[in-house]
Amino acid sequence: MKIELAERARKDAIASIQQYFEVNMPEPIGQLPAGLLLDFFVEEIGPAIYNKAITDAQTRIQQRAADLEAELYVDEFQYWPKLAAKRSKSR
Repeated sequence: MKIELAERARKDAIASIQQYFEVNMPEPIGQLPAGLLLDFFVEEIGPAIYNKAITDAQTRIQQRAADLEAELYVDEFQYWPKLAAKRSKSR
């Protein structure tokens, strides 16, 4: 699966890389080199970040699914026990 950025996100990422170089490096970086660096990071490091995000999402979904029974379960045939409890409280 190829990871692709939306056009707006790509432009913002390139601008962020350029700003990072201006602030932290001795030489600024142009738009084309910043775009190539971004492409490298997305292709080389992106899958590791993506896989971690998928693993985190799967874990969260599994936790939620495990809690589903407790969240949605309703005790059956509770009219009489509730009525008995009400009567014992009112005495």
